[in-house]
Amino acid sequence: MKTIQGQIVDIHQRRIYPGMIYLHKGRIARVEELPSQNLADAPYILPGFVDAHIHLESSMMHPQEFSRHVLPHGSIACICDPHEIANVCGVKGIDYMLEQSAQSSLKCFFGVPSCVPSSPFETSGAELNAATVEQLLQRHDLYFLAEMMDATGVLQHNAEVWAKLEAAKRIQKPIDGHAPGLSGDDLKTYVRAGIQTDHECMHLDEAYEKLKLGMLIQIREGSAAKNFEALLPLLSTHPEYCLFCSDDKHPNDLLQNGHINQLVKRAIAAGYDLFDTLRAASLNPIRHYRIPVGMLQEGDPADFIVVRDLKDFKVLETWIDGKIAFDHETPTTQPVENIHCINQFNAAPIHIKDIQRPSTDHPIPVIGVETDQLYTHALQKNIHDEDVLKIVVYNRYTPSKPAVAYVHNFGLKRGALASSIAHDSHNLIAVGVSDEDIVRAINRIIQSKGGIVALDATKEAFLPLPIAGLMSTLPGEEVARIYQQADRLAKEMGSTLDAPFMTLAFLSLTCIPQLKISDKGLFDGVLQQFIS
Repeated sequence: MKTIQGQIVDIHQRRIYPGMIYLHKGRIARVEELPSQNLADAPYILPGFVDAHIHLESSMMHPQEFSRHVLPHGSIACICDPHEIANVCGVKGIDYMLEQSAQSSLKCFFGVPSCVPSSPFETSGAELNAATVEQLLQRHDLYFLAEMMDATGVLQHNAEVWAKLEAAKRIQKPIDGHAPGLSGDDLKTYVRAGIQTDHECMHLDEAYEKLKLGMLIQIREGSAAKNFEALLPLLSTHPEYCLFCSDDKHPNDLLQNGHINQLVKRAIAAGYDLFDTLRAASLNPIRHYRIPVGMLQEGDPADFIVVRDLKDFKVLETWIDGKIAFDHETPTTQPVENIHCINQFNAAPIHIKDIQRPSTDHPIPVIGVETDQLYTHALQKNIHDEDVLKIVVYNRYTPSKPAVAYVHNFGLKRGALASSIAHDSHNLIAVGVSDEDIVRAINRIIQSKGGIVALDATKEAFLPLPIAGLMSTLPGEEVARIYQQADRLAKEMGSTLDAPFMTLAFLSLTCIPQLKISDKGLFDGVLQQFIS
């Protein structure tokens, strides 16, 4: 029987005491309190951190590489929505994520994507209808119905949408929400449908309205959407309803800034209660999703972390199922080799004439972007105005013409950016100063059947993404390095956005207002219609 001793942080009893933990066959056999003088200077033992909502694909790392880089941050589990790869590869994509994640130490608990495609206003690589969703929900390795993005379908009682919701309730699996800006009677209808969580709150008033209806609020701090500071006061008023999540985490952000551990550290530094903070980072998601993750109780799986102090939360060890998954005294595990890839990529190269449009001196609808937010604004501008750039979305699944529109506040002064990560259907998306550079960037992605690229007349930074056009087979350090290089080049070319590639990826997400562009054209998310 293994033993480990230190200052035990008991979230259930809201106390810290010196103790010994006895491990047997991957579980906690016994927890024994010890005299305080024996362990006064010992490190702290506490439950590991859980990301309550993440798309692993957003890291651009293979699942095993993602695991390798979050374990040192004290993350022991993630609530994963394989929505991105499902939009590209369908059920095969979900199974791929399950199979690959099972080979890592990190506990990944996947849900069933509810919206593939996320709306009828874009072309995806697959469709998961109500019958397929119900079959998937019956599986024991899929834990919940993932974010219901089709709020319009819920409110209008769309038969397919409601069949998915009813199946989840009948099978008794949690239902995740996605309701940016929804309020009043519409929000009440949405919640009455059985939807229990939301990670899209931007302001406290929005969160409080949802809390009053019984929703759990997933406080999000990702690479593009950063709502942590705005929503942090909820920890004081509604600690039992808060869960920490990242949603989307880019590789350089993950390696440089950490994971859920950084949210815990920031909350404590801001003066919030230790136990309220830790329950948002572990207990609340474990209870809500009913996942087999330990909480330092006798009989639990032996999942926990050892930290030097309760201020910086420097992780010394990460334990999962009674085994050390990370030890700060030993070298990091080696990158995964010989990774199997799946993909669906049928786009043919394009030409300049394919994206040319008649010039006009009249104001037209233009997408207005804002750094760190997924919302956009509906602007009226002239295409010759300062910082109005052409944006293109090109269907990667079936032959079609590129959709062309214009965007403001991207900041580029030269060159172009392109990516095969374009939420949620992951068609090709590009923005640039000249048609020549836009076409060159798009064709660079097509040549490799997936990737991100920043380029101008003399420089290029390119990250290939051969796994569904979403993830790399390279080591995480290399993914982060190249992504950082592309991000840096984008900013050298003039972009003023904190995360230009992440922002670009969400400009095709038609379910978040207001103006977006899909492969079918410019779309108004408030009016729920395409506009000229």
